[in-house]
Amino acid sequence: MSIHTDSLTILPTNSTSAGAIAPAAPTVGPELARTWLLVNGTHAERFDHAVASGADVVVLDIEDAVAPKDKVRARRNVTSWLDSTDENGRQRHAWVRINGFGTQWWEDDLRELAGVAGLDGVMLAMVESPEHVTKTAEALKNTKIVALVETARGVQNLQDIATARSTYRLGFGLGDFRRDTGFGENPMTLAYTRSQFTIASRAANLPGPIDGPAVGALGSKLAEATAVSLEFGMTGKLCLMPEQVATVNEGLSPSLAELSWATDFLKEFDADGGEIRNGSDLPRLARAKKVLGLANAFNLHVPEGFDVHFEAPTDTYHC
Repeated sequence: MSIHTDSLTILPTNSTSAGAIAPAAPTVGPELARTWLLVNGTHAERFDHAVASGADVVVLDIEDAVAPKDKVRARRNVTSWLDSTDENGRQRHAWVRINGFGTQWWEDDLRELAGVAGLDGVMLAMVESPEHVTKTAEALKNTKIVALVETARGVQNLQDIATARSTYRLGFGLGDFRRDTGFGENPMTLAYTRSQFTIASRAANLPGPIDGPAVGALGSKLAEATAVSLEFGMTGKLCLMPEQVATVNEGLSPSLAELSWATDFLKEFDADGGEIRNGSDLPRLARAKKVLGLANAFNLHVPEGFDVHFEAPTDTYHC
């Protein structure tokens, strides 16, 4: 099915609309990925279903979701699947959430995953210092690493973790952080923490951070939680079930208002000679190009015939 956002249509890969097969959406790379779908490594029968969910990134989980007695089986499921091909003969691909640095399973994870064909990257749990990332990178050469920061100590060291040479993107382990600190779930309680992830990411020239999941949330509750992530500049979100993917993808994509404004602004700017006219043109030009770049990456389009004009976003006003 297609997803409708105020008349903006998002067509996931292999979706249909009005009985017609839509062209496959372009693959969204991990630097722009909105949805990071965690899948329990003990349930190998769910892996292909997760890939078909429309999630930008599938993360096979051999950490928190797996009991200690099942670690070996989960790791074997994951490496076997990543070393295989699908029914069309294509190499399977996914990320893997591995156990934290210093745990009894961390070295086993690295040893078994090294050289696995379909490994796109790892999400390293419980990162508290840049050394956790660099030591993991030494074992997994040329592998992208998302540093999942889940404790007060990790948040204190966010800047150093973000600037570690091998950190690809930051992730917020929301549940463990709340358990570690005793913080509640109110967005205002976590406002400072979320802000630190975004500031550290931006200062280190990383892609936007990945927010923690909304456990069990669907519908309006999930949309509200995703809006909080967006409000704090977080551009990705962990998902715990395929049913969350569509809502999160929608919420972290440019809105119809943004896309319509950006399209209108660039048409008007080009029609006026494409020259800077006042102090607001440069920030508006940058914002419009960013919106349309994301729209292209996510395969979003203003519906044909749509003719409603929106005010410029507040972050484009010159002062």
